[in-house]
Amino acid sequence: MLTLVVMAAGLGSRFGGTKQLAAVGPDGEAFLDFAIRDALDASVSKVVLVVRSDIEDDIRCHIATRHPEVPVAFVCQDHHGPPRARPWGTAHAVLAAAAEVNGTFLVVNADDYYGRSVYQTLCSTASSLPANRALLAGYRLDRTVPELGKVSRGVCSVNATELVALVETHGINRLSDGSIVAADPAGIVAADATVSMNLWMFPHRLFGLLERGFSRFLDDHGHDGEAEYLLATVVAELMGAGELTVGVVPTSESWVGITNPDDLEVARRQIAKTRQPNA
Repeated sequence: MLTLVVMAAGLGSRFGGTKQLAAVGPDGEAFLDFAIRDALDASVSKVVLVVRSDIEDDIRCHIATRHPEVPVAFVCQDHHGPPRARPWGTAHAVLAAAAEVNGTFLVVNADDYYGRSVYQTLCSTASSLPANRALLAGYRLDRTVPELGKVSRGVCSVNATELVALVETHGINRLSDGSIVAADPAGIVAADATVSMNLWMFPHRLFGLLERGFSRFLDDHGHDGEAEYLLATVVAELMGAGELTVGVVPTSESWVGITNPDDLEVARRQIAKTRQPNA
């Protein structure tokens, strides 16, 4: 069974509302509606939504209305691990879904649009994915930088099709001359650089590795209300320890997302260019 795990527990503090349900599509779709539809079309047979308990009812109602025929499991991230005000991070969100996943699985963000074809490409390899192998969708940087504002991206070093390193790069924005710069690490970033948008395919074995790592994380950072157990960091550590290899699957799709309220109209225009109602 191939499962889609949708990380939908983010606070969305800069957006100022339940960003996971923001209407961006021509028929009022949220980003997660496109993710569910595109993944099912690519042979996914189950969906797991990782949410917060305070927004669970709203998301359940949305899913029941828009996807009544889809087998969807709901997991509250804040019911897993020690309680605190903010979620424990993306790796913990994936770990929270463990009981609902049987076999290979995809991971996506609820507030990103990834494009149809990338799901098809990743899912076509699911049956042959080794237990120590993951896949990452690799986007061109210039197709992921919004018209307004600054963003963070995981900039990848790739050897042929193998992920060598992933550097979290912050304050990325496009200048008036079209060049792309970053604040940390500071400098110009190549427009065709490969970046991660957090669309992964993992073997089921990852859950055991995440559980082991989260126990260590709590020992080291459990007292810190801001520390996050992050998926990209965990993957890098597993690669360094020789426990996981990661193949990068390039895509020509363009990413669409929202961070601030001002991004919403831009996202709607971008989605309208690529999606038609009910498509």
